[in-house]
Amino acid sequence: MLQRRWKTVASVIAAALIIAAALAVTATPIYHSTSKVFISTDASGASSVDQYSAALFSTARVQSYADLATSGELMEKVIKELKLNLTPDELSKKIVATVPTNTVIIQIEVRDPSARVAQQIAQSEAKQLTSYITDLEAPAGSSSSPIKATITDKAQFDGSPVSPNITLNIAIALLMGLLIGFALAVLRDVLDTTVKTHEDIEEAVDAPVLAHVGYDPNVPRSPLLTDRDADAGRAESFRLLRTNLQFLDLDRNPRSFVITSSVAGEGKTSTSVNLAIALAQAGRRVLLVDGDLRRPHVAKLLNLESAVGLTTVLVGRSELSASIQHHNSGVDVLSTGPIPPNPTEILQSLAARDLFKLLHDTYDNLVIDAPPLLPVADAAILATDADGAIMVVRHGKTTKEQSKQAVARLRTVGAHLFGAVANMTPRRGSEYNYEGYHTYTPQLTRKS
Repeated sequence: MLQRRWKTVASVIAAALIIAAALAVTATPIYHSTSKVFISTDASGASSVDQYSAALFSTARVQSYADLATSGELMEKVIKELKLNLTPDELSKKIVATVPTNTVIIQIEVRDPSARVAQQIAQSEAKQLTSYITDLEAPAGSSSSPIKATITDKAQFDGSPVSPNITLNIAIALLMGLLIGFALAVLRDVLDTTVKTHEDIEEAVDAPVLAHVGYDPNVPRSPLLTDRDADAGRAESFRLLRTNLQFLDLDRNPRSFVITSSVAGEGKTSTSVNLAIALAQAGRRVLLVDGDLRRPHVAKLLNLESAVGLTTVLVGRSELSASIQHHNSGVDVLSTGPIPPNPTEILQSLAARDLFKLLHDTYDNLVIDAPPLLPVADAAILATDADGAIMVVRHGKTTKEQSKQAVARLRTVGAHLFGAVANMTPRRGSEYNYEGYHTYTPQLTRKS
């Protein structure tokens, strides 16, 4: 699953790191300063029992003193001393007073966007707190107090910000990105109904997978087998398809094939053209017919003329022999000709049926590029005029339901589906990697 969804995980991690970095850059630096106040009792000259009681008294009271460190009265004294433009509530939010376990020490920590101001507040807070405790604990009518508060650690200047902690933020972002990315990858994998494995395709089309054509980013620039190295993995996948066609039906020896797909964008035209080229390279006389009378692409792909072709032959405007063009790959090509307003009616005509029968009898192999099955009925009609159909299924795009519906269209008209071609299968971590095809033994699996 991670091999299939690694881009999702990587994207989420990258987004989390970018957000963490952006927050770190835009966040206001916060500085801190700390002071400490020691609480003791004046039990000089007293017995050991009295001294022990005094120690217990100070221990019991120290937490209360820490709570008073942010009281409104004390905050007003600090504000007045430092002449701060703050309210007591705003100042109290900058101060945290804590008592370490089993101690009588009050630790005062102040945080502020200014390191100097943080130091001044911490020092003033400690000073005002010691005075406040002495006044608070002094008996009525007496200036002395049994509780003694002493500043043990004066506030120091610290020019290193405590926030933002870039290292910690990046570590947290990395961890959260990994967890969220993995969860999203799992969710996408559970909800994804597209075909991604050999077994998915066979189950969806109820027919064997004849070949797997790997994804190649260079296809848009050089889509033809004649444009590539003869030992390239893409060329080998079409040679495998050509070989497997010989074993489809030993009794009938099918020679004419309609190449179609469920929906547009699955690579049926490039599959049709390259299959025809692979058959021609084996020394066969091959005719490639562009039967897509709605969005033809064969002539443009082969850089041939599209003004004369199938439609002009069917309506009698040109002779068949004069309409067939020869490509330098060794393939004869009959393009569409002008696009008619009624493609389905033309393909259903007796003239079209007779023409395809003639072409079937004339050539060793007839390859027909047809429109997708789900949008229009043209491919199903063409499949009845040929020996059968081959359906192109795009890895990670074609859904199982689309494949099943497309096969149902063929079954409805009694057309035979020979099998499927898995197109654009990923090379990363794929069991269908053809780069090492010299050690690969092709197998054609059939459903019982």
